[in-house]
Amino acid sequence: MKAREIAYKVLLDIEENNNYSNTSINKHFKKIEMTNQDRGLATELIYGVIENQYYLDYIIDKLSKIKTQKMSTCVKILLRLGVYQIAFLDSISDYAAVNETVNLVKKYDKKSSGFVNAILRNIIRKKEEILKVDIDDNIMYLSTKYSYSPWMIKNWIKNFGEEFTKDLLDANNEKPNLYLRVNTLKIKRDELIEKLNNIGVKAYKVNLIEEAIRVENFKNIENNELFKEGLFTVQDISSMLVGKVLNPKKNSLVLDMCSAPGGKTTHLATLMNNTGEVLARDIFEHKLKLITSTVNRLGLKNVVVENFDSSKVDEKSINKFDYVLADVPCSGLGIIKRKPEIKYKTKAELKDLPLIQKTILENASKYVKKDGILVYSTCTIEDTENINIINEFIKTNNNFELVPIDEVNVDLDNQDKGYLKIYPNIHGMDGFFIAKLRKVR
Repeated sequence: MKAREIAYKVLLDIEENNNYSNTSINKHFKKIEMTNQDRGLATELIYGVIENQYYLDYIIDKLSKIKTQKMSTCVKILLRLGVYQIAFLDSISDYAAVNETVNLVKKYDKKSSGFVNAILRNIIRKKEEILKVDIDDNIMYLSTKYSYSPWMIKNWIKNFGEEFTKDLLDANNEKPNLYLRVNTLKIKRDELIEKLNNIGVKAYKVNLIEEAIRVENFKNIENNELFKEGLFTVQDISSMLVGKVLNPKKNSLVLDMCSAPGGKTTHLATLMNNTGEVLARDIFEHKLKLITSTVNRLGLKNVVVENFDSSKVDEKSINKFDYVLADVPCSGLGIIKRKPEIKYKTKAELKDLPLIQKTILENASKYVKKDGILVYSTCTIEDTENINIINEFIKTNNNFELVPIDEVNVDLDNQDKGYLKIYPNIHGMDGFFIAKLRKVR
């Protein structure tokens, strides 16, 4: 099966079943044999269409009497694929983009092939004019050009200002870097870099974190022998910072409240050099299996995986742990680059999150020993889910205080105050919030 058809099937699955892009890609890519070239193009098309959905629909609606909202899902997705190639991919000729798209329409909805052909050819005829966004309202202009729910743009302009928002939108449009965390129990960073270079993967040290590697053109990672041997795991820099900030000592007792998919859990266990215990909790059975699989692959002996709902209080855990991590469910507005469908979330979908976050943080605080450390983290840039939650928590829990973060040098404006605010456009990594608290009595 060719790249465009695979991309179509994945996009159809995402549209019809409301799946996350990475989940759908993994599911479909596992089923079929693909060349690296086809895998690369299919991935580019899938993410490109999702990232630019509002913009692509705006272009189609300029030319079509039938608006995208009224089109069949099949035709709408295939048109988006065609327009995306014409508008964004210089490596593909306009002729090939039209031809290949129309061939797919003939296969899946033959009667619409003339309609799709006409729209795509009209775009090519007046390309420069058609691809412009002609909207006077600034919020709607940015919402259309960058493809975001308008409320997000409005919210960011209000909180950060227009210039910062435009920088953020541009940063979120950049292709995300791929980072590996070296399993230091099995191999040194320099050795792993050499092994990666030997198999044609470009690998570079990351100065900020000594166990981090940035890689280029690393395809089909899960089938790679170095991965199977447990020499590394895939994890972003911002996510690794959480483990560095918690900084558990050897032989400690650590609780990870919301552990899946296990990146932070296994990092903590590795930092403790396979000593002590990390109790990794999550609520979904399939996620617990994923954590267990990663733990086993990395050769970790100090992780216990347990099904538990972090929104409930566990009386047996009160005052028991040296370190507790509350990496809470959040809006994900810091990782749009990796999960572009987050751009289209409604305000209503996110409104209950602060309440869930407060509940989990309150519960987490009960499990920390006196003089123990509690870290609260999210992968969002929203103060309502971040510093506001922490400030409110400290007001009602005077037995906790923020402590300076000196394990890393990232956010020099805030880390002396006990928290990190990480933005993609400022720090060049996923947007995150990390706060470090000590139980003083």
